[in-house]
Amino acid sequence: MGLFDKLFGEFVDVIEWIDDTNDTMVYRFERYGNEIKYGAKLTVRPGQAAVFVNEGQVADVLGEGMYELETRNLPVLSTVLSWDHAFSSPFKAEVYFVSTRRFTDLKWGTKNPLMLRDAEFGAARVRAFGTYTVKVDEPEKFIREIVGTDGNFQVDEISDQLRNLITSRFASAVASAGIPVLDLAANYEQLGDVIVQRIAPEFGEYGLELTKLLVENVSVPPAVEEALDKRTSAGMVGNLDRYMQYQTGLAIEAGAENPGGAAGAGIGLGAGLAVGQQMANSMQPSVGRESAADALPPPLPASRRFHIAVNGQASGPFGNEGLQQRVDSGELTATTLVWSKGMAEWQAAGSVTELADLFQQDEPPPIPAA
Repeated sequence: MGLFDKLFGEFVDVIEWIDDTNDTMVYRFERYGNEIKYGAKLTVRPGQAAVFVNEGQVADVLGEGMYELETRNLPVLSTVLSWDHAFSSPFKAEVYFVSTRRFTDLKWGTKNPLMLRDAEFGAARVRAFGTYTVKVDEPEKFIREIVGTDGNFQVDEISDQLRNLITSRFASAVASAGIPVLDLAANYEQLGDVIVQRIAPEFGEYGLELTKLLVENVSVPPAVEEALDKRTSAGMVGNLDRYMQYQTGLAIEAGAENPGGAAGAGIGLGAGLAVGQQMANSMQPSVGRESAADALPPPLPASRRFHIAVNGQASGPFGNEGLQQRVDSGELTATTLVWSKGMAEWQAAGSVTELADLFQQDEPPPIPAA
């Protein structure tokens, strides 16, 4: 520092800091040899605090206002330097201006996906990001724990550490909350409040206060998003008839936009026929109109199945074809005992009405004489 700066420092008796930045947290007021005149004027503007440091020790902390530096408003420094009431000489001390305003729109986010156990999807990976607001709550502690002798401390010098704290606590908060992934969006505000409560003591150890934390988004991997979109689309289709009507309308619109193209003409013609058919169906009176299901004949009745007695053992059951084969082989005759569901006891096959046709003669009658 040159001679002019030395002389200027001797005569200037106003100590102040006009902050023209938006990211400076602490600024050290530079004076030649750190000499301050006794009775100098100190101006601490709103959103500031002035911290006096003497020989490496924090002495006095003054809030906003205008002060004339003397034993009355610097009691700790007066005691350390053994000032008496007649003291009027310059003294040495470092003055740190600490910005106590809120630093807003600070970013936080997860570097890697968080693994969660979701009740609906099982294991799930999510990412999250948002913003937070912080302010210096205890200037003396902040100087001791974080700033040290840094004469121009910026917010980005501590933002990485704060972001890591927030991300870690967010992971534990979400994992312990047990909120389904699809319901996280409805609980962003509650998550932010929980994280603020959990992390406040850790910020307090630095002399800081976490005043607000916002969760702006919690997202899942692209593959999961695609699956959710398909699931949502399937749910929105609902009635397939209405869905086809909607698709037909789109096809007509596309054909009308390209009337000269063969493809457009084909699409328009096919769509027009489809719409015409749908309109004709919708205009028919519902009374007396048979549905496609009503026009079909009733199903054929199932043939009755019978068990037959062969050598004292029950065999079967057999349907018409199986019974005919056994008649042809001689295994089933009119005297063979048979039984079917609904019969009280075994009966001779020839006495059962349903089986009478099996034992009729298939030979043609004799040819008449010429």
